[in-house]
Amino acid sequence: MADQQNGTPDGGTAPEIDLSRPSIARVYDAVLGGKDNYEVDRVVADEVRRNMPHISDVGWYNRAALGRMVGHLASDAVGIDQFIDLGAGLPTLENTHQVAQRQNPDARVVYVDNDPIVLAHGRALLEENDRTAVVTADLRDPAAVLGHPGVQRLIDFSKPVGVMLVGILHHLHDDEGPQGVVTAYMDAVPPGSHLVLTCFCDTGPEARAVEVTMLDFLGTGRFRTIEEITAYFDGLELLDPGVVSLPLWRPDSPVALPLDVAQELMAGGVARKA
Repeated sequence: MADQQNGTPDGGTAPEIDLSRPSIARVYDAVLGGKDNYEVDRVVADEVRRNMPHISDVGWYNRAALGRMVGHLASDAVGIDQFIDLGAGLPTLENTHQVAQRQNPDARVVYVDNDPIVLAHGRALLEENDRTAVVTADLRDPAAVLGHPGVQRLIDFSKPVGVMLVGILHHLHDDEGPQGVVTAYMDAVPPGSHLVLTCFCDTGPEARAVEVTMLDFLGTGRFRTIEEITAYFDGLELLDPGVVSLPLWRPDSPVALPLDVAQELMAGGVARKA
């Protein structure tokens, strides 16, 4: 696949990995206990743990919700067979293409991230999977993402698309127009497409302490209320149970209530474009 050759699809070379600053993808990998991170990233992860000792659990709640959401969309009942995973981060367990292609072997997935380390690791993971691509692009520039050769090669915009913004919009500041970003992607896909979105949620003092740490050490991490997260789905048909704490989105087994702080730290939902 063109996106996994040496260099980039347009003939350039992939940008070098900057080890002087933490990256969102690598910090998330460190939180999940992965090995594709550096000391500068582990410092941030450790600082977040000071305020939220169970932050690793939060990461896994997010991955589990991704699996359930993608599994639902790729099922015969819904039939989405192409996905754009924006701000995808580093590969880990139960990635989007694995979940979707387990339901439908012909499902196509494009991962998009602005961190070159994601491209480097994605190549190795996907080198024998011609229905999946990893492209280096900034999701804040929808026109560039949607026009990217790797996206154009695999995604047919005349058919419904699963647009995924999982655990990423909290890294867009208010002045970067996250609502406009969501709208631009959903405007580009036809009726029957679905939006999958999860985000850090402002649930109280503990969440705000984590937010301050992320802003101080990573420079991003804007926690938003349930109402603010729900607003991202304006104009779309929210699927049951709506925007909820992630363990409550169509769980595979009963969830004990009340939820603890870590279980409530992220919220999200899935919606259909009519």
